[in-house]
Amino acid sequence: MTIQITQPNTNVDLHLPDGRVLSGPRGTRIEDFLKQVSADFSAPIVAAIINNEIHELTFPITVESYCQPVTMNSADGARIYRRSLVYLMDIAFSDLFPEAKLNIDHSVSSGGFYCEVTGRNSLSEAELRSLKLALEKIIQQDIPFKRREVPIQEAVEYFKSHGYDDKLRLLAHRQKDYLTMYGLNGKMNYMHGYMVPSTGYLKWFDLKLINGGFLIQFPRRHSPTELEPMGDYPKLLKTFRQYGDWLETLNIDNVGALNDAIQAGRADELVLVSEALHEQNLSDLAQQIEQKKSKIILIAGPSSSGKTTSSRRLAVQLLARGISPYPLELDNYFVDRDKNPLDENGQPDFETIEALNLSRLAQDLEKLISGEKIQLPRFNFKTGRSEDGDIVQLNVGQPIILEGIHGMNPRLIPDRWTDSAFRIYVSALTQLNLDRQNRVSTTDTRLIRRIVRDARERGYFAAQTISRWESVRRGEKRHIFPYQENADVMFNSALVYELAVLKPLAEPLLRQVPYNVPEFIEARRLLAFLEWFLPLDVSLIPANSIVREFLGGSSLKDFKIWRG
Repeated sequence: MTIQITQPNTNVDLHLPDGRVLSGPRGTRIEDFLKQVSADFSAPIVAAIINNEIHELTFPITVESYCQPVTMNSADGARIYRRSLVYLMDIAFSDLFPEAKLNIDHSVSSGGFYCEVTGRNSLSEAELRSLKLALEKIIQQDIPFKRREVPIQEAVEYFKSHGYDDKLRLLAHRQKDYLTMYGLNGKMNYMHGYMVPSTGYLKWFDLKLINGGFLIQFPRRHSPTELEPMGDYPKLLKTFRQYGDWLETLNIDNVGALNDAIQAGRADELVLVSEALHEQNLSDLAQQIEQKKSKIILIAGPSSSGKTTSSRRLAVQLLARGISPYPLELDNYFVDRDKNPLDENGQPDFETIEALNLSRLAQDLEKLISGEKIQLPRFNFKTGRSEDGDIVQLNVGQPIILEGIHGMNPRLIPDRWTDSAFRIYVSALTQLNLDRQNRVSTTDTRLIRRIVRDARERGYFAAQTISRWESVRRGEKRHIFPYQENADVMFNSALVYELAVLKPLAEPLLRQVPYNVPEFIEARRLLAFLEWFLPLDVSLIPANSIVREFLGGSSLKDFKIWRG
Protein backbone atom coordinates (compact mmCIF):
# COMPACT_ATOMS: atom_id res chain seq x y z
CA MET A 1 0.00 0.00 0.00
CA THR A 2 1.38 3.37 -1.05
CA ILE A 3 0.35 6.61 0.68
CA GLN A 4 1.18 9.85 -1.09
CA ILE A 5 0.27 13.52 -0.94
CA THR A 6 -1.73 14.69 -3.92
CA GLN A 7 -3.97 17.54 -5.04
CA PRO A 8 -7.73 17.47 -4.43
CA ASN A 9 -9.79 16.01 -7.24
CA THR A 10 -11.84 18.52 -9.16
CA ASN A 11 -14.78 16.12 -8.88
CA VAL A 12 -16.55 14.84 -5.78
CA ASP A 13 -18.61 11.64 -5.30
CA LEU A 14 -22.14 11.43 -3.91
CA HIS A 15 -23.17 7.94 -2.73
CA LEU A 16 -26.86 7.01 -3.00
CA PRO A 17 -28.61 4.40 -0.76
CA ASP A 18 -28.92 1.91 -3.64
CA GLY A 19 -25.14 1.83 -4.14
CA ARG A 20 -25.00 4.12 -7.15
CA VAL A 21 -22.44 6.93 -7.10
CA LEU A 22 -22.91 10.32 -8.70
CA SER A 23 -19.79 12.30 -9.57
CA GLY A 24 -19.62 16.00 -10.36
CA PRO A 25 -17.57 19.17 -9.87
CA ARG A 26 -16.75 19.99 -6.27
CA GLY A 27 -19.21 22.61 -4.98
CA THR A 28 -22.11 21.44 -7.16
CA ARG A 29 -25.52 21.86 -5.53
CA ILE A 30 -27.41 18.77 -4.37
CA GLU A 31 -30.23 19.72 -6.72
CA ASP A 32 -27.99 19.40 -9.76
CA PHE A 33 -26.66 16.02 -8.65
CA LEU A 34 -30.10 14.57 -8.00
CA LYS A 35 -31.64 15.78 -11.27
CA GLN A 36 -29.82 12.86 -12.87
CA VAL A 37 -31.81 10.29 -10.85
CA SER A 38 -35.03 12.14 -9.88
CA ALA A 39 -37.14 10.00 -12.25
CA ASP A 40 -36.18 6.89 -10.26
CA PHE A 41 -38.03 8.05 -7.14
CA SER A 42 -41.74 7.63 -6.39
CA ALA A 43 -42.24 11.28 -5.42
CA PRO A 44 -40.58 14.64 -6.16
CA ILE A 45 -37.30 15.26 -4.31
CA VAL A 46 -37.42 18.42 -2.18
CA ALA A 47 -34.33 18.06 0.08
CA ALA A 48 -31.62 15.55 0.98
CA ILE A 49 -29.97 13.97 4.01
CA ILE A 50 -26.21 14.40 3.58
CA ASN A 51 -24.07 12.42 6.03
CA ASN A 52 -27.07 12.19 8.41
CA GLU A 53 -27.91 15.90 8.33
CA ILE A 54 -30.84 17.28 6.37
CA HIS A 55 -30.02 20.01 3.86
CA GLU A 56 -31.83 22.08 1.28
CA LEU A 57 -31.23 21.21 -2.36
CA THR A 58 -29.17 24.40 -2.74
CA PHE A 59 -26.49 22.98 -0.41
CA PRO A 60 -23.12 22.56 -2.22
CA ILE A 61 -21.34 19.20 -2.05
CA THR A 62 -17.69 19.90 -1.28
CA VAL A 63 -16.57 16.51 0.10
CA GLU A 64 -17.39 12.90 -0.67
CA SER A 65 -20.80 12.29 0.93
CA TYR A 66 -23.62 9.83 1.49
CA CYS A 67 -26.97 11.11 0.28
CA GLN A 68 -30.54 10.05 1.09
CA PRO A 69 -32.97 12.05 -1.08
CA VAL A 70 -35.94 13.49 0.84
CA THR A 71 -39.15 13.14 -1.16
CA MET A 72 -42.62 14.58 -0.73
CA ASN A 73 -43.98 11.24 0.52
CA SER A 74 -41.78 11.48 3.65
CA ALA A 75 -42.61 13.46 6.80
CA ASP A 76 -39.73 15.92 6.31
CA GLY A 77 -40.44 16.29 2.60
CA ALA A 78 -44.13 16.99 3.19
CA ARG A 79 -43.28 19.66 5.77
CA ILE A 80 -40.81 21.34 3.41
CA TYR A 81 -43.38 21.46 0.60
CA ARG A 82 -46.15 22.83 2.83
CA ARG A 83 -43.88 25.42 4.40
CA SER A 84 -42.67 26.66 1.03
CA LEU A 85 -46.24 26.85 -0.29
CA VAL A 86 -47.35 28.92 2.73
CA TYR A 87 -44.41 31.29 2.23
CA LEU A 88 -45.27 31.75 -1.43
CA MET A 89 -48.95 32.32 -0.65
CA ASP A 90 -48.12 34.96 1.95
CA ILE A 91 -45.96 36.81 -0.59
CA ALA A 92 -48.70 36.70 -3.26
CA PHE A 93 -51.38 37.65 -0.71
CA SER A 94 -49.45 40.70 0.52
CA ASP A 95 -48.99 41.89 -3.07
CA LEU A 96 -52.73 41.69 -3.79
CA PHE A 97 -54.07 42.80 -0.41
CA PRO A 98 -51.41 45.01 1.23
CA GLU A 99 -53.85 46.36 3.82
CA ALA A 100 -54.70 42.89 5.17
CA LYS A 101 -52.94 40.13 7.11
CA LEU A 102 -53.04 36.41 6.45
CA ASN A 103 -53.17 33.96 9.36
CA ILE A 104 -52.46 30.22 9.02
CA ASP A 105 -54.70 28.76 11.70
CA HIS A 106 -54.73 24.96 11.64
CA SER A 107 -54.58 21.88 9.44
CA VAL A 108 -57.36 19.70 8.04
CA SER A 109 -56.92 15.97 7.55
CA SER A 110 -57.65 15.91 3.81
CA GLY A 111 -54.46 17.94 3.28
CA GLY A 112 -54.65 21.65 3.83
CA PHE A 113 -54.44 24.65 6.14
CA TYR A 114 -57.36 26.79 7.19
CA CYS A 115 -56.50 30.46 6.65
CA GLU A 116 -58.12 33.60 8.05
CA VAL A 117 -57.88 37.14 6.76
CA THR A 118 -57.78 40.12 9.14
CA GLY A 119 -57.71 43.84 8.44
CA ARG A 120 -60.42 43.60 5.78
CA ASN A 121 -63.51 41.58 4.80
CA SER A 122 -63.19 37.91 3.94
CA LEU A 123 -62.06 37.15 0.42
CA SER A 124 -64.73 36.75 -2.24
CA GLU A 125 -64.71 33.97 -4.82
CA ALA A 126 -63.32 36.40 -7.40
CA GLU A 127 -60.56 37.59 -5.04
CA LEU A 128 -59.61 34.01 -4.20
CA ARG A 129 -59.35 33.22 -7.93
CA SER A 130 -57.07 36.25 -8.33
CA LEU A 131 -54.87 34.95 -5.51
CA LYS A 132 -54.69 31.52 -7.11
CA LEU A 133 -53.76 33.00 -10.49
CA ALA A 134 -51.04 35.10 -8.83
CA LEU A 135 -49.61 31.97 -7.22
CA GLU A 136 -49.70 30.04 -10.49
CA LYS A 137 -47.90 32.85 -12.29
CA ILE A 138 -45.05 32.93 -9.76
CA ILE A 139 -44.79 29.13 -9.85
CA GLN A 140 -44.52 29.15 -13.64
CA GLN A 141 -41.69 31.70 -13.44
CA ASP A 142 -39.70 29.26 -11.23
CA ILE A 143 -38.12 32.05 -9.17
CA PRO A 144 -35.39 30.98 -6.69
CA PHE A 145 -35.96 31.52 -2.97
CA LYS A 146 -33.00 33.50 -1.64
CA ARG A 147 -31.77 32.26 1.74
CA ARG A 148 -29.86 34.62 4.06
CA GLU A 149 -28.59 34.43 7.62
CA VAL A 150 -29.50 37.87 8.97
CA PRO A 151 -28.24 39.46 12.22
CA ILE A 152 -31.07 39.64 14.72
CA GLN A 153 -31.10 43.43 14.83
CA GLU A 154 -31.42 43.61 11.05
CA ALA A 155 -34.31 41.12 11.17
CA VAL A 156 -36.01 43.15 13.91
CA GLU A 157 -35.71 46.36 11.91
CA TYR A 158 -37.12 44.67 8.81
CA PHE A 159 -40.13 43.20 10.62
CA LYS A 160 -40.75 46.48 12.43
CA SER A 161 -40.82 48.42 9.17
CA HIS A 162 -43.25 45.91 7.63
CA GLY A 163 -45.65 45.62 10.58
CA TYR A 164 -44.85 42.03 11.60
CA ASP A 165 -45.69 42.51 15.29
CA ASP A 166 -46.03 38.77 15.92
CA LYS A 167 -42.49 38.11 14.69
CA LEU A 168 -41.13 41.00 16.77
CA ARG A 169 -42.64 39.43 19.91
CA LEU A 170 -41.11 36.10 18.96
CA LEU A 171 -37.65 37.54 18.28
CA ALA A 172 -37.65 39.39 21.59
CA HIS A 173 -36.82 36.04 23.23
CA ARG A 174 -34.45 34.72 20.54
CA GLN A 175 -31.24 33.27 22.03
CA LYS A 176 -29.23 33.06 18.80
CA ASP A 177 -27.76 36.22 17.30
CA TYR A 178 -28.98 35.51 13.76
CA LEU A 179 -32.13 34.49 11.91
CA THR A 180 -32.43 32.54 8.65
CA MET A 181 -34.70 34.45 6.29
CA TYR A 182 -35.91 33.87 2.75
CA GLY A 183 -36.42 36.45 0.02
CA LEU A 184 -38.65 36.55 -3.04
CA ASN A 185 -39.62 39.49 -5.27
CA GLY A 186 -37.96 41.98 -2.95
CA LYS A 187 -39.74 40.72 0.18
CA MET A 188 -38.35 38.67 3.06
CA ASN A 189 -39.83 36.50 5.78
CA TYR A 190 -38.89 33.94 8.40
CA MET A 191 -40.11 30.37 7.96
CA HIS A 192 -39.34 27.86 10.68
CA GLY A 193 -37.50 25.17 8.72
CA TYR A 194 -36.14 24.30 5.32
CA MET A 195 -37.58 25.33 1.95
CA VAL A 196 -37.57 24.10 -1.67
CA PRO A 197 -35.06 25.86 -3.96
CA SER A 198 -37.55 27.72 -6.16
CA THR A 199 -41.22 28.39 -6.81
CA GLY A 200 -41.35 25.89 -9.68
CA TYR A 201 -41.45 23.02 -7.19
CA LEU A 202 -44.86 24.09 -5.85
CA LYS A 203 -47.10 22.76 -8.59
CA TRP A 204 -49.80 21.04 -6.56
CA PHE A 205 -52.21 23.23 -4.59
CA ASP A 206 -55.71 24.70 -4.63
CA LEU A 207 -57.64 27.43 -2.78
CA LYS A 208 -61.24 27.08 -1.62
CA LEU A 209 -63.54 29.28 0.46
CA ILE A 210 -64.69 27.71 3.73
CA ASN A 211 -66.28 28.94 6.98
CA GLY A 212 -65.50 32.64 6.51
CA GLY A 213 -61.89 31.94 5.59
CA PHE A 214 -60.29 29.78 2.97
CA LEU A 215 -58.41 26.53 2.65
CA ILE A 216 -55.07 26.13 0.92
CA GLN A 217 -54.93 22.51 -0.16
CA PHE A 218 -51.74 20.53 -0.69
CA PRO A 219 -50.98 16.84 -1.36
CA ARG A 220 -50.82 14.31 1.45
CA ARG A 221 -47.86 12.00 1.73
CA HIS A 222 -49.51 8.89 0.33
CA SER A 223 -50.42 10.74 -2.91
CA PRO A 224 -47.72 13.45 -3.15
CA THR A 225 -48.75 14.84 -6.53
CA GLU A 226 -52.53 14.73 -6.10
CA LEU A 227 -55.06 16.68 -4.04
CA GLU A 228 -57.69 14.82 -2.04
CA PRO A 229 -61.35 15.89 -2.19
CA MET A 230 -61.99 18.47 0.50
CA GLY A 231 -63.76 16.84 3.42
CA ASP A 232 -66.35 18.39 5.70
CA TYR A 233 -65.05 18.94 9.24
CA PRO A 234 -67.62 21.12 11.06
CA LYS A 235 -66.94 19.70 14.52
CA LEU A 236 -63.17 19.86 14.15
CA LEU A 237 -63.31 23.46 12.90
CA LYS A 238 -65.67 24.41 15.72
CA THR A 239 -63.26 22.94 18.28
CA PHE A 240 -60.34 24.88 16.81
CA ARG A 241 -62.39 28.08 16.88
CA GLN A 242 -63.34 27.46 20.50
CA TYR A 243 -59.67 27.10 21.39
CA GLY A 244 -58.96 30.33 19.52
CA ASP A 245 -61.58 32.03 21.68
CA TRP A 246 -59.86 30.66 24.78
CA LEU A 247 -56.57 32.13 23.60
CA GLU A 248 -58.27 35.50 23.19
CA THR A 249 -59.57 35.19 26.75
CA LEU A 250 -55.98 34.73 27.91
CA ASN A 251 -54.70 37.41 25.49
CA ILE A 252 -52.22 34.84 24.15
CA ASP A 253 -52.38 34.55 20.37
CA ASN A 254 -48.85 33.31 19.58
CA VAL A 255 -45.70 31.94 21.23
CA GLY A 256 -44.19 35.42 21.56
CA ALA A 257 -47.21 36.50 23.61
CA LEU A 258 -46.88 33.35 25.75
CA ASN A 259 -43.22 34.14 26.42
CA ASP A 260 -44.10 37.75 27.28
CA ALA A 261 -46.67 36.52 29.80
CA ILE A 262 -44.22 34.09 31.42
CA GLN A 263 -41.53 36.77 31.60
CA ALA A 264 -44.04 39.22 33.12
CA GLY A 265 -44.84 36.81 35.97
CA ARG A 266 -48.27 35.74 34.62
CA ALA A 267 -47.45 32.01 34.52
CA ASP A 268 -49.72 31.15 37.47
CA GLU A 269 -52.60 33.03 35.84
CA LEU A 270 -52.08 31.17 32.54
CA VAL A 271 -52.11 27.81 34.32
CA LEU A 272 -55.13 28.52 36.50
CA VAL A 273 -57.30 29.94 33.72
CA SER A 274 -56.28 27.18 31.25
CA GLU A 275 -57.14 24.49 33.79
CA ALA A 276 -60.43 26.22 34.67
CA LEU A 277 -61.40 26.23 31.00
CA HIS A 278 -60.72 22.47 30.81
CA GLU A 279 -62.76 21.86 33.95
CA GLN A 280 -65.64 23.94 32.61
CA ASN A 281 -65.63 21.97 29.37
CA LEU A 282 -65.62 18.63 31.19
CA SER A 283 -68.46 19.80 33.42
CA ASP A 284 -70.45 20.71 30.31
CA LEU A 285 -69.81 17.21 28.90
CA ALA A 286 -71.05 15.61 32.12
CA GLN A 287 -74.20 17.75 31.97
CA GLN A 288 -74.88 16.69 28.37
CA ILE A 289 -74.43 13.02 29.29
CA GLU A 290 -76.83 13.44 32.22
CA GLN A 291 -79.45 15.19 30.12
CA LYS A 292 -79.24 12.62 27.33
CA LYS A 293 -79.35 9.75 29.85
CA SER A 294 -76.60 8.09 27.82
CA LYS A 295 -76.19 4.36 28.38
CA ILE A 296 -72.75 4.14 26.73
CA ILE A 297 -69.98 6.76 26.82
CA LEU A 298 -67.37 6.25 24.11
CA ILE A 299 -64.00 8.01 24.32
CA ALA A 300 -61.38 7.90 21.56
CA GLY A 301 -58.44 9.89 20.31
CA PRO A 302 -54.91 9.58 18.96
CA SER A 303 -51.80 8.69 20.95
CA SER A 304 -50.80 11.07 23.75
CA SER A 305 -53.98 13.08 23.42
CA GLY A 306 -54.64 12.82 27.15
CA LYS A 307 -57.54 10.35 26.86
CA THR A 308 -56.81 8.65 30.18
CA THR A 309 -56.78 11.79 32.32
CA SER A 310 -59.66 13.32 30.36
CA SER A 311 -61.86 10.25 30.90
CA ARG A 312 -61.02 10.13 34.61
CA ARG A 313 -61.72 13.82 35.10
CA LEU A 314 -65.00 13.33 33.25
CA ALA A 315 -65.80 10.41 35.57
CA VAL A 316 -65.23 12.69 38.58
CA GLN A 317 -67.64 15.23 37.09
CA LEU A 318 -70.23 12.48 36.55
CA LEU A 319 -69.77 11.19 40.10
CA ALA A 320 -70.41 14.72 41.36
CA ARG A 321 -73.79 14.48 39.57
CA GLY A 322 -74.57 11.14 41.17
CA ILE A 323 -73.69 9.14 38.04
CA SER A 324 -71.22 6.27 38.45
CA PRO A 325 -70.08 5.06 35.00
CA TYR A 326 -68.83 1.49 34.75
CA PRO A 327 -65.43 1.35 32.95
CA LEU A 328 -65.48 -1.55 30.49
CA GLU A 329 -61.95 -2.23 29.25
CA LEU A 330 -61.80 -2.86 25.50
CA ASP A 331 -58.39 -4.53 25.81
CA ASN A 332 -60.13 -7.50 27.40
CA TYR A 333 -62.06 -8.09 24.17
CA PHE A 334 -59.06 -8.97 22.02
CA VAL A 335 -59.50 -12.18 20.03
CA ASP A 336 -57.12 -15.03 20.78
CA ARG A 337 -53.74 -14.19 19.32
CA ASP A 338 -53.80 -17.11 16.85
CA LYS A 339 -57.01 -15.62 15.38
CA ASN A 340 -55.69 -12.07 15.16
CA PRO A 341 -55.91 -10.52 11.65
CA LEU A 342 -52.69 -9.89 9.73
CA ASP A 343 -51.64 -6.65 8.09
CA GLU A 344 -50.46 -6.19 4.50
CA ASN A 345 -46.97 -7.38 5.54
CA GLY A 346 -48.24 -10.59 7.09
CA GLN A 347 -47.70 -9.32 10.65
CA PRO A 348 -50.38 -9.36 13.40
CA ASP A 349 -52.42 -6.14 13.25
CA PHE A 350 -53.45 -5.43 16.83
CA GLU A 351 -54.92 -2.03 15.95
CA THR A 352 -57.58 -3.08 13.44
CA ILE A 353 -61.12 -3.28 14.82
CA GLU A 354 -61.21 -6.94 13.71
CA ALA A 355 -58.68 -7.64 16.49
CA LEU A 356 -61.62 -7.21 18.89
CA ASN A 357 -64.28 -9.83 19.52
CA LEU A 358 -67.11 -7.54 18.40
CA SER A 359 -69.84 -10.17 18.71
CA ARG A 360 -68.90 -10.90 22.35
CA LEU A 361 -68.72 -7.15 23.07
CA ALA A 362 -72.20 -6.60 21.56
CA GLN A 363 -73.60 -9.50 23.55
CA ASP A 364 -72.12 -8.25 26.82
CA LEU A 365 -73.31 -4.69 26.24
CA GLU A 366 -76.86 -5.91 25.63
CA LYS A 367 -76.89 -7.92 28.85
CA LEU A 368 -75.21 -5.24 30.98
CA ILE A 369 -77.60 -2.52 29.84
CA SER A 370 -80.54 -4.90 30.46
CA GLY A 371 -79.38 -5.35 34.08
CA GLU A 372 -78.28 -8.98 33.74
CA LYS A 373 -75.44 -10.47 35.74
CA ILE A 374 -72.66 -11.58 33.38
CA GLN A 375 -69.09 -12.83 33.39
CA LEU A 376 -66.76 -10.53 31.48
CA PRO A 377 -63.71 -11.74 29.54
CA ARG A 378 -60.15 -10.99 30.61
CA PHE A 379 -57.39 -11.07 28.02
CA ASN A 380 -54.19 -12.73 29.20
CA PHE A 381 -51.41 -10.84 27.38
CA LYS A 382 -48.82 -13.46 28.41
CA THR A 383 -50.67 -16.43 26.87
CA GLY A 384 -52.42 -14.40 24.16
CA ARG A 385 -55.80 -15.94 25.02
CA SER A 386 -59.12 -14.79 26.44
CA GLU A 387 -60.04 -16.05 29.91
CA ASP A 388 -62.94 -15.63 32.33
CA GLY A 389 -62.95 -12.26 34.08
CA ASP A 390 -65.11 -10.48 36.66
CA ILE A 391 -68.79 -11.25 37.24
CA VAL A 392 -70.68 -7.95 37.20
CA GLN A 393 -74.20 -6.55 37.24
CA LEU A 394 -74.92 -2.87 36.69
CA ASN A 395 -77.33 -0.76 38.68
CA VAL A 396 -80.37 0.70 36.95
CA GLY A 397 -79.32 3.64 34.78
CA GLN A 398 -75.61 3.07 35.35
CA PRO A 399 -73.80 4.01 32.10
CA ILE A 400 -70.87 2.13 30.60
CA ILE A 401 -67.70 4.02 29.68
CA LEU A 402 -65.55 2.62 26.86
CA GLU A 403 -62.17 4.16 26.05
CA GLY A 404 -60.13 3.04 23.04
CA ILE A 405 -58.94 3.91 19.55
CA HIS A 406 -62.12 2.55 17.92
CA GLY A 407 -64.56 4.55 20.02
CA MET A 408 -65.77 6.64 17.05
CA ASN A 409 -66.07 3.66 14.69
CA PRO A 410 -69.78 2.90 14.15
CA ARG A 411 -69.00 -0.83 14.04
CA LEU A 412 -67.89 -0.92 17.67
CA ILE A 413 -71.33 -1.11 19.28
CA PRO A 414 -74.67 -2.54 18.07
CA ASP A 415 -76.79 -0.21 15.94
CA ARG A 416 -79.67 -0.30 18.39
CA TRP A 417 -77.57 1.49 21.01
CA THR A 418 -76.26 4.23 18.70
CA ASP A 419 -78.82 6.80 19.85
CA SER A 420 -78.10 5.96 23.50
CA ALA A 421 -74.35 6.46 23.11
CA PHE A 422 -72.38 9.65 23.76
CA ARG A 423 -69.16 9.87 21.74
CA ILE A 424 -66.25 12.06 22.85
CA TYR A 425 -63.20 12.60 20.64
CA VAL A 426 -60.13 13.76 22.58
CA SER A 427 -57.13 15.39 20.92
CA ALA A 428 -54.54 18.08 21.58
CA LEU A 429 -55.77 20.49 18.90
CA THR A 430 -53.09 23.15 19.32
CA GLN A 431 -53.76 26.53 17.76
CA LEU A 432 -51.04 28.56 19.49
CA ASN A 433 -48.68 29.24 16.60
CA LEU A 434 -45.14 30.67 16.50
CA ASP A 435 -46.48 33.55 14.40
CA ARG A 436 -49.01 34.14 11.62
CA GLN A 437 -47.20 31.96 9.06
CA ASN A 438 -45.53 29.33 11.29
CA ARG A 439 -48.04 27.02 12.90
CA VAL A 440 -47.49 24.64 15.80
CA SER A 441 -48.34 21.11 14.70
CA THR A 442 -50.74 19.12 16.87
CA THR A 443 -48.66 16.06 15.99
CA ASP A 444 -45.47 17.67 17.34
CA THR A 445 -47.21 18.52 20.61
CA ARG A 446 -48.33 14.93 21.05
CA LEU A 447 -44.90 13.54 20.14
CA ILE A 448 -43.20 15.76 22.74
CA ARG A 449 -45.76 14.66 25.32
CA ARG A 450 -45.03 11.02 24.49
CA ILE A 451 -41.24 11.41 24.58
CA VAL A 452 -41.45 12.80 28.12
CA ARG A 453 -43.92 10.15 29.32
CA ASP A 454 -42.10 7.21 27.68
CA ALA A 455 -38.83 8.23 29.33
CA ARG A 456 -40.42 8.51 32.76
CA GLU A 457 -42.76 5.51 32.72
CA ARG A 458 -41.08 3.04 30.37
CA GLY A 459 -37.43 4.05 30.48
CA TYR A 460 -37.40 4.64 26.71
CA PHE A 461 -34.80 6.83 25.08
CA ALA A 462 -36.17 9.62 22.89
CA ALA A 463 -34.77 7.83 19.84
CA GLN A 464 -36.92 4.79 20.64
CA THR A 465 -40.10 6.85 20.91
CA ILE A 466 -39.30 8.73 17.69
CA SER A 467 -38.59 5.46 15.84
CA ARG A 468 -42.04 4.10 16.78
CA TRP A 469 -43.90 7.33 16.01
CA GLU A 470 -44.30 6.74 12.28
CA SER A 471 -46.04 3.42 12.93
CA VAL A 472 -48.27 5.07 15.53
CA ARG A 473 -49.22 7.76 13.03
CA ARG A 474 -50.09 5.19 10.36
CA GLY A 475 -52.47 3.49 12.77
CA GLU A 476 -54.13 6.80 13.66
CA LYS A 477 -54.68 7.73 10.02
CA ARG A 478 -56.23 4.34 9.36
CA HIS A 479 -58.31 3.71 12.48
CA ILE A 480 -58.97 7.05 14.23
CA PHE A 481 -58.96 10.15 12.04
CA PRO A 482 -61.49 8.86 9.45
CA TYR A 483 -64.13 8.61 12.20
CA GLN A 484 -63.43 11.76 14.24
CA GLU A 485 -66.48 13.64 12.91
CA ASN A 486 -68.71 10.87 14.32
CA ALA A 487 -68.13 12.38 17.76
CA ASP A 488 -70.97 14.13 19.57
CA VAL A 489 -68.37 16.38 21.15
CA MET A 490 -64.67 17.04 20.60
CA PHE A 491 -62.68 17.73 23.73
CA ASN A 492 -59.51 19.71 23.12
CA SER A 493 -56.89 18.56 25.62
CA ALA A 494 -54.31 21.16 24.54
CA LEU A 495 -53.09 23.63 27.16
CA VAL A 496 -51.72 26.99 26.11
CA TYR A 497 -48.72 26.69 28.43
CA GLU A 498 -47.84 23.00 28.04
CA LEU A 499 -44.84 23.21 25.68
CA ALA A 500 -43.24 25.72 28.04
CA VAL A 501 -43.50 23.24 30.91
CA LEU A 502 -42.56 20.18 28.82
CA LYS A 503 -39.50 21.93 27.34
CA PRO A 504 -37.09 21.50 30.33
CA LEU A 505 -37.88 17.77 30.43
CA ALA A 506 -37.93 17.12 26.68
CA GLU A 507 -34.74 18.98 25.72
CA PRO A 508 -32.25 16.79 27.66
CA LEU A 509 -33.92 13.66 26.26
CA LEU A 510 -33.70 14.95 22.69
CA ARG A 511 -30.04 15.96 23.12
CA GLN A 512 -29.20 12.36 24.05
CA VAL A 513 -30.22 11.10 20.59
CA PRO A 514 -26.92 10.03 18.93
CA TYR A 515 -25.74 11.73 15.78
CA ASN A 516 -25.36 8.46 13.87
CA VAL A 517 -28.98 7.23 14.12
CA PRO A 518 -31.86 8.12 11.77
CA GLU A 519 -33.85 9.68 14.64
CA PHE A 520 -31.20 12.38 15.11
CA ILE A 521 -32.73 14.58 12.38
CA GLU A 522 -36.17 14.55 14.02
CA ALA A 523 -34.66 15.17 17.46
CA ARG A 524 -32.78 18.20 16.18
CA ARG A 525 -35.93 19.53 14.49
CA LEU A 526 -37.87 19.31 17.75
CA LEU A 527 -35.03 20.96 19.67
CA ALA A 528 -35.03 23.87 17.21
CA PHE A 529 -38.78 24.19 17.71
CA LEU A 530 -38.57 24.15 21.53
CA GLU A 531 -35.92 26.88 21.45
CA TRP A 532 -38.70 29.41 20.88
CA PHE A 533 -40.37 28.70 24.25
CA LEU A 534 -39.40 30.13 27.61
CA PRO A 535 -39.52 27.46 30.34
CA LEU A 536 -42.31 27.35 32.90
CA ASP A 537 -41.98 26.02 36.46
CA VAL A 538 -43.50 22.53 36.75
CA SER A 539 -44.51 23.17 40.36
CA LEU A 540 -47.28 25.47 39.12
CA ILE A 541 -49.12 22.58 37.45
CA PRO A 542 -52.02 21.13 39.48
CA ALA A 543 -52.03 17.41 40.23
CA ASN A 544 -55.17 16.70 38.17
CA SER A 545 -53.97 18.52 35.04
CA ILE A 546 -53.99 16.61 31.75
CA VAL A 547 -50.34 17.53 31.23
CA ARG A 548 -49.52 15.70 34.49
CA GLU A 549 -50.27 12.48 32.60
CA PHE A 550 -46.98 13.15 30.79
CA LEU A 551 -45.00 15.13 33.38
CA GLY A 552 -45.78 12.70 36.21
CA GLY A 553 -47.27 13.44 39.61
CA SER A 554 -50.89 13.02 38.51
CA SER A 555 -53.41 12.57 41.32
CA LEU A 556 -55.54 10.59 38.83
CA LYS A 557 -52.88 8.01 37.95
CA ASP A 558 -54.39 5.33 40.20
CA PHE A 559 -57.95 6.67 40.17
CA LYS A 560 -60.56 3.94 39.73
CA ILE A 561 -64.32 4.17 39.79
CA TRP A 562 -65.77 2.07 42.58
CA ARG A 563 -67.49 -0.96 41.05
CA GLY A 564 -69.58 -2.04 43.99
